Amino acid sequence: MRVTWAAATVVAAAITLTTGACGGDDSGPGVIEKATETKTLAIGVIPDQPGLSLKTDGTYVGFDIEIGKIVAKGLGVDPADIQWRDTSLPDRERVIKEGAVDLVVSAYTINEARKKEVRFAGPYYVAGQDLLVKTDSTLSGPEDLDGKVVCSNAGSTSARRIRSQYPKVRLQQYDSDYRCLADLESGAVDAMSTDDVVLLGYSMRPQYAGKFKLVGKTFSEEPYGIGMRKKDKAGCERINQILLAAARDGSYQAAWTATLGKGGNSVPTLDAGRMSHCSS
Repeated sequence: MRVTWAAATVVAAAITLTTGACGGDDSGPGVIEKATETKTLAIGVIPDQPGLSLKTDGTYVGFDIEIGKIVAKGLGVDPADIQWRDTSLPDRERVIKEGAVDLVVSAYTINEARKKEVRFAGPYYVAGQDLLVKTDSTLSGPEDLDGKVVCSNAGSTSARRIRSQYPKVRLQQYDSDYRCLADLESGAVDAMSTDDVVLLGYSMRPQYAGKFKLVGKTFSEEPYGIGMRKKDKAGCERINQILLAAARDGSYQAAWTATLGKGGNSVPTLDAGRMSHCSS
């Protein structure tokens, strides 16, 4: 299945580049206009993050997927008509600006550098960077990492934080979290570091039962936003309204319970006071 997925991704990437080139930088309709006129939306997701967004046999499941469905429905698009587009961490700004996707929902941390390139609705969740280690590991936090080998996803805020704040760590950067997990399982690395909710999703997978544990000592704040074209302030404000309505009517809580909440993990609170990024 991995070979088939890889081949499909290559084809999809070629199509994306072709269609994106036609749109130009930050061109095309905003999400409100696109949804109204076509009754469809293209949403970029990371296809290999269990609990958040996982693609299996062409079907996508996870909390980010459910958030994408909530937003699409609020914009008048039937979830069945969403065009899910596989993307990677380093490509998220590019696919938005080229018009290959209308939105990106992919554990997408809002930060000042990215806000110069794209606009963010949300945050719809606030994560924190943590460590995933073997169950018999004695590592208790980032202060124990000097001289240790830590893996993280290339292009992520997690990798940049490890490199800048913990310079004595031997950092390995991969283009896939699964490569990181394989090395953690084999003992080639001492820890995997990314957002706690991403690590939670991996630890819940049946094949990793009993093998890994979260250290549980976060050392960052990662507000997850929904990325869109920089010019689309109206779309951003509308999506914030949709998210707040979902928290009021229970669909936001239901999205969590059906995915990352399966292990009894507490439902997060959506904080309206943090939704201030549409104007920047």
